[in-house]
Amino acid sequence: MIVTRFAPSPTGFLHLGHAHAALFAWHTAKDEGGRFLLRIEDIDLGRARLEFDAAILEDLAWLGLDWPEPVRRQSEHFADYRAALDRLDSMGVLYPCFCTRADIRAEIERAGAAPHTVPHAARHAPDGSPLYPGTCRALDPALRAERLAAGVAHALRLDVAKAAALAGPLTWHDRAAGEVAARPAVFGDVVLARRDTPASYHLAVTVDDHLQGVTLVTRGEDLFEATHVHRLLQALLGLAVPDYHHHRLLVDQSGKRLAKRDRAVSLRDLRAQGRTPAEVRALAGFPD
Repeated sequence: MIVTRFAPSPTGFLHLGHAHAALFAWHTAKDEGGRFLLRIEDIDLGRARLEFDAAILEDLAWLGLDWPEPVRRQSEHFADYRAALDRLDSMGVLYPCFCTRADIRAEIERAGAAPHTVPHAARHAPDGSPLYPGTCRALDPALRAERLAAGVAHALRLDVAKAAALAGPLTWHDRAAGEVAARPAVFGDVVLARRDTPASYHLAVTVDDHLQGVTLVTRGEDLFEATHVHRLLQALLGLAVPDYHHHRLLVDQSGKRLAKRDRAVSLRDLRAQGRTPAEVRALAGFPD
């Protein structure tokens, strides 16, 4: 049986882009006789808010969506992510990174001044963030142990080259793109946990989808490249491999994708304007 999910973060009110993603997953499950799950991705405790959590449930129900209870909330499952990190650590593919963002920028700038440096595009991940230059990967073991013993703040990074060598060649299937060869190195040595965030997006969603039995991950095409990393984590952790469908994104009149940080018109705003659920579903690309 097909199982899909919609997994918003309670860091703001839902907008039409969220509605499109939720309706896409919900309709796909219903059309194929499957189940649709709702998950609240509140792993970032510093930004998650209870009022947004409650608003998500209310807005989705107002749109006409339904889902089984209980809703999985990441903040209630830190032990699952810790177990995954412990397993990765036992495989020797994690290392502590003591670099600040300023350290990383400075190292990249130094590398950029060298005549043999790689092209600018190759120094950035698909999301535009700078690729970590690997400064702490080869840190002297004694210095590493000293910093850990002193409680120096650090993140846990995945040694992607080492992990990919252990996993071997990998592929994943996307309903729109077909069979895709995994290229996890596109994001470099990704962070899997920080002191203030017990698991990164990459780790948490991969573990969650497995534990919830999700068989088809539907999400926006802006997350297509992230699947390369998730496929590697699945292989390392022995997790089930779902199918994927990365759908189009809703954009504004200028062609820019809708986003909370840009204060896209929320479903709350549309409801206050007197829009009906049917009208909002149509605006989100799903006319009745």
